[in-house]
Amino acid sequence: MRVIEKNNKRLIRSWSMFDWANSAYNLVITSTIFPAYYTAITQTAENGDVVSFFGLKVINTALSNFALAFSYLFMAFVLPFLSSYADVQGKKKTMMMFFTYFGAIACMGLFFFRLETLELGVILFGLAAMGYIGGVLFNNSYLPEIATVDKQDSVSAQGFAYGYVGCVTLQIICLVFILKPDWFGIIDPSFGPRLSFLLVGVWWASFSTIPFLALPNNQKSAIRASKKIFRTVIIEYRIVMRRIQKMQRIRRFLPAYFFYSAGVQTVMIVAAAFGAKELHLESSKLIITILLIQLVAILGAFLMSKLSARFGNIKILIAVVFVWIGVCVSAFFIKTEVEFYVLACLVGLVMGGIQSLSRSTYSKFLPENIKDTTSFFSFYDITEKLAIVLGLFSFGLIEQFTHNIRYSALFLSVFFIIGCGLLFRLLRFNKAMTL
Repeated sequence: MRVIEKNNKRLIRSWSMFDWANSAYNLVITSTIFPAYYTAITQTAENGDVVSFFGLKVINTALSNFALAFSYLFMAFVLPFLSSYADVQGKKKTMMMFFTYFGAIACMGLFFFRLETLELGVILFGLAAMGYIGGVLFNNSYLPEIATVDKQDSVSAQGFAYGYVGCVTLQIICLVFILKPDWFGIIDPSFGPRLSFLLVGVWWASFSTIPFLALPNNQKSAIRASKKIFRTVIIEYRIVMRRIQKMQRIRRFLPAYFFYSAGVQTVMIVAAAFGAKELHLESSKLIITILLIQLVAILGAFLMSKLSARFGNIKILIAVVFVWIGVCVSAFFIKTEVEFYVLACLVGLVMGGIQSLSRSTYSKFLPENIKDTTSFFSFYDITEKLAIVLGLFSFGLIEQFTHNIRYSALFLSVFFIIGCGLLFRLLRFNKAMTL
């Protein structure tokens, strides 16, 4: 196995290209074109916003939220064992490649998604999410291996910045087909969005080859490999879990991360649907708004990295979570298009910062030179995925019962309030240390 040279700029750039590659999924499929297209084709004069999924009557946006929640829940269950297997067998990069191509192929399949193929489209939507989740876990686990502790904030920010630039680039390409179909002789209005889903899969698979060529697999343990693999994986999982239980800062950080992530990730997923339903914004306006959020998020990622170097990671996270509380409360009251755009810019600023800083904070809490980085990062990713399950299910259930998405948005502030309180607890515990 090739030894990784920490703080190698070329290797860090290659690692960052994975964010460039897979963030196209996160923007186009999770946040913009797919939600707008999905809402448009499932909102009919005959049934309103209610769809039939294998005979079950469900509100359209609630169905997509439930599908994502199921994907996250399933992956949260299997990730600890997959990460332990990767650490034991020395197949971290191999597993990263598998999930990447799995998710990319599912995105390509969404090219065939129409109202009459609703069930297939929702299933492929969920499978693409699983591919994305798996790839991100293994990519995140490389962070403590490629950067020293003092560089991890900036390296994490660089990765997210690459991701935002990459997804914006593809988004612009997709917008050309959607907003100017006559340039290409496109008559079918659904062709542009469906072509976008295909392009996401191609983009994701193609650019991921850059980090795949640069990053090595982890080292396979000869001692562990001599045992039965299933039993070994269970042992590996238990060892890492016991070690994490003894790490006081991680034990305090993960619950806080769980609650504020439930809010952050849910807002990112449902923002387009909120704008379409409550403000009746056109799909093109929604897509451009989310595009603006990604551009502002680049600034947010680097700004929070600079501020954390001066004030400490936890203090900046607390400040950012306070802003998120304001975002949720404001979403309940906004009534105009301009107010939505202003709120979107604020979301972009804190979104880039909180994602980048959370990843590097967890990485800094890990012991230096640990070997089982994938297993350790699986607990970080599991926390996030379970948080998304909670966020999406609560958001969907509240909308399902109240038929008012504003109440769902307001309720998300509860998650941020709890997360903020837990961060204050961590700050008191950690007051003698500077992150």
